[in-house]
Amino acid sequence: MNPALQTFYIVIQLLILAALALSTLYIFVFSCAGLFYRQPVYPPRTLYRKIAVLIPGYKEDDVIMEVAREALLQDYPGEQYDIVIIADSFRPETLACLRELPIKVVEVKFDKSTKSKALNKAMEVLTGSYDIAVVLDADNVMAIDFLTKINACFEKDFMAVQGHRTAKNTNTPLAILDAVSEEINNHIFRKGHRVLGLSSAIIGSGMAFRYGFFKELMAEVKAVGGFDKEIELKLLKDGYKIEYLNDALVFDEKVQKAEVFSNQRRRWLSAQLHYFRKDFFTALKQLVLKGNADYFDKAIQFIQPPRILLLGSVFLFGAAFVVFNFIFGICFCYSILWGIVMILCLLTFLFSIPGAFYTKETMRAMASLPKGMILMMGSLLKIKGANKTFIHTKHGSVNPGINKEN
Repeated sequence: MNPALQTFYIVIQLLILAALALSTLYIFVFSCAGLFYRQPVYPPRTLYRKIAVLIPGYKEDDVIMEVAREALLQDYPGEQYDIVIIADSFRPETLACLRELPIKVVEVKFDKSTKSKALNKAMEVLTGSYDIAVVLDADNVMAIDFLTKINACFEKDFMAVQGHRTAKNTNTPLAILDAVSEEINNHIFRKGHRVLGLSSAIIGSGMAFRYGFFKELMAEVKAVGGFDKEIELKLLKDGYKIEYLNDALVFDEKVQKAEVFSNQRRRWLSAQLHYFRKDFFTALKQLVLKGNADYFDKAIQFIQPPRILLLGSVFLFGAAFVVFNFIFGICFCYSILWGIVMILCLLTFLFSIPGAFYTKETMRAMASLPKGMILMMGSLLKIKGANKTFIHTKHGSVNPGINKEN
């Protein structure tokens, strides 16, 4: 190979290797830490705080009745929690049925709907004194002891707590991959982070806050997409820790269609890129001047490539460069480095995936990984402005009776 061309090839290889190695090393460290996670014990107390369970939904007529009924099955004292359905553009017959239940219904309609607008409107009109706000998605089903465990956690001085969001359906290969992805993120960004003394990431649902604090915080939020990212950054910037309760379960519908998968990821990726640009240098300044590692770590998280794309990129680029290095007679040390990165990446995923997913169904779902990677790449190419546009994720059936099964 021509010396100039060889130099160019090596430089390109090193740049790609460095980018992928740093991303892999980041999640590898937290995946290892997550193996040592132990659920903190917060004994139930006799003090039952008043809880508002806020469930915003946009045109969720198909699922909201079942969600509302399931939400009323908590083992928490009934007089100490209210289920609040925030109904945006629901059908009149759905609203009539909801009002027959012992819940609160806040009907809203906006020119441009957002989850943050719905939550703010609900807290504006709600009467009564609440201690805790729990935020769910319109398809979420709480485990029967969810509120009890959340209440116990607030015996400590946490302002925010993230519950364990997990799959309630694994009925398609794409749903299985989505469920696995959720648990990988739980392991790395929640368990692993808490082990190393950093805050848990919040997800946008299955999360709880001190009510007055949350109401004031949300009043400042103007995000169209990614409102949870905005409040998370505000919390970390101000030095608050976010707890994670791995045993406080919220069951979440996993995507079953490619179009829904693409739209959902497009919204998430756009929000992450937006907040990375907005907060990175502020977070770096706070790290240097105030030692705020939590805030800086969150900014770094936002520039991490999606796990499914990282996995594909590491193995595709790694295999290609190993082959080309052999063909062109390039120093074998580069191929060794690629091998190390591929092993670390593989170990990260093996450490992070719960044992319950090591099944034949998951292995068959792995055949859909290339499709998932292509969809994710397509989402990356379409993220411009997605955080400024309301993208609705339509949900299907709720799987009623889930608390009887668990």
